[in-house]
This record gives sequence, structure tokens and C-alpha cells, in this order.
Amino acid sequence: MPKHFSAFLAMIVLLCAAQAYAQQDFSKVEIKAEKVTGNVYMLQGSGGNIGVSVGSDGILIVDDQFAPLADKVKAALKALGEGKLKFVLNTHWHGDHTGGNVVFGPEAPIIAHDNVRKRLAVEQRSEVFKRIVPASPKEALPVITFGQSLSVHFNGEEIRVIHFPQGHTDGDSVIFFTGSNVVHMGDDFFAGRFPFVDLESGGTVEGLAKNIGEILGKLPPGAKLIPGHGPISTADDLKLYHRMLVETTDIVRKKMAAGKLMAQIKTEGLPEEWKLWGTGFIKTDVWIETIHRSLAKK
Repeated sequence: MPKHFSAFLAMIVLLCAAQAYAQQDFSKVEIKAEKVTGNVYMLQGSGGNIGVSVGSDGILIVDDQFAPLADKVKAALKALGEGKLKFVLNTHWHGDHTGGNVVFGPEAPIIAHDNVRKRLAVEQRSEVFKRIVPASPKEALPVITFGQSLSVHFNGEEIRVIHFPQGHTDGDSVIFFTGSNVVHMGDDFFAGRFPFVDLESGGTVEGLAKNIGEILGKLPPGAKLIPGHGPISTADDLKLYHRMLVETTDIVRKKMAAGKLMAQIKTEGLPEEWKLWGTGFIKTDVWIETIHRSLAKK
């Protein structure tokens, strides 16, 4: 195994261990609700942001965080409205977005891209995280799947679910609340931070940049965005994120073409403009290596 890849693995394992430690005591996690606009809300706790539609038809949620937080999520939903949970949408398969499926699945049908069910239904092995994710039980699996897109007509609006391939994973969906003018991005968008691109689950850095460019072209004026992680955002925030993806990828690509080794590229780092983007889950060195590995797979 190349030395630089071993270092990358070690760094990721440390990050993962730190995150796992922080999440061991779910009793201290608070689920906070924030109104986005209209009848759409965002719930933040531990894991991916949850999108919520509340109205006369009942409740629809986008993602559901970790299973131990399900009761707290239910309490937060009840505070928003007395309606029954009718649908659960999954933006992708990762456990911080689908862990609650095991609790919410028996209450309402789960909808996701074909590849989300495929990955949840079987054991997933991660060489990067050095862990095995067991197959999900039947009740946690999506029961409605799709290839390209589908629509849920709910609470007075069309909620469009569109698949964008080979970005964060191979099963990513972006959710357009067309009447409320809200878009839930899932983990295609880490607001103001370098993203985690799951190369082992079919994600690619260049694919992610391409998808974000396409999504920007689909955003209606004034749209509010729910990122997979981070605060409610705007199109300008997503444009900056897209520029970061394109420019940092281009920097690493040119240095690779010039024959520079990974250690040298890491030492040289990225422009000062992106310094704060490396203060989240994915540090600058890890982001550089993710780009390198993604480009090397072509």
C-alpha cells in the first residue's frame, strides 16, 4: 500500500473515531427545528439535516438521522404538526441519513433511488473507514425505488425527487419542493466545507462538480437550500461551493499532470481562500487526497 494512501487511511480513521465518540451519547443531542419557508422545515441534531413538509396531508420527511434519535425526531415532528407521517425520502444510503429508517419504515413507506436499496440490503465494506456496515433489516429498506426521478404530490405541491449520478455516492437524490421553492441537497452539498465524497460507493469529485453545475441551472430564483450538513443556504452559497469544487480539483489535476507527488501537493496545500473549508469533518489534506484518488481512478 502506498505510503501516502496509508497516511490518508490513518487520518480518515481518526476522524471517524472522533465522530463516533462524539455521537456515543445520543441522550445529549437536541433536535432543533428551523422554518425554511412555507410549510417546509429543517431539523438539525446529529447527522444529516432532515427536511420536513407539514400540512393538511400529513408529514413527509427527507432523511432521518440515527436510530437512537428517532424518539427525539418524533417529538420535534409532533411540535410542528399533529399530522401522521406519510412518507420518508432518503437522499442516499449513509447511516447518518438512514439510521432512523428502522423506526420510521414501519410507519410510512420509504422512497429512494434504486442504488440506496441495493446498498442498504447488503453488507457494505469500507476500506477507507476500516469498518463493515451490516445489511439493514427489511423494515429499514426503501419500498418504492426509482431510476431517474419521481414526484410526490403532497401538502399542496409537487415534491420532485431527482437522481444525480456519481456525485457524493451512486445513489444521490436532490429533493425539489416546487411550491415552497426549497431544495434539499442531501450530501451533495456540505455548506461552506469540503465534502466527503464516497469513492467506494460510486462517488466522484468531477461527477459531484458536474451535478452541482446542473442543479444550479435548475434552481428557481430565490430558492432556499437545505444542505446535507450546515445551515440553510442560498444559490450564492451553492455557487461558491461549486467554484470551490471546480478550482480545487483543477489545482490538483494540474499538479498531477506536472508529475508532482502527493506529499508535495499536500505540502503546497490550497489557496488561502479555502482555508476555512478544511475546518469541518474533511480536512484540507484529506480533500486533496480525495481529489487525487478520484482523478486517478479515471
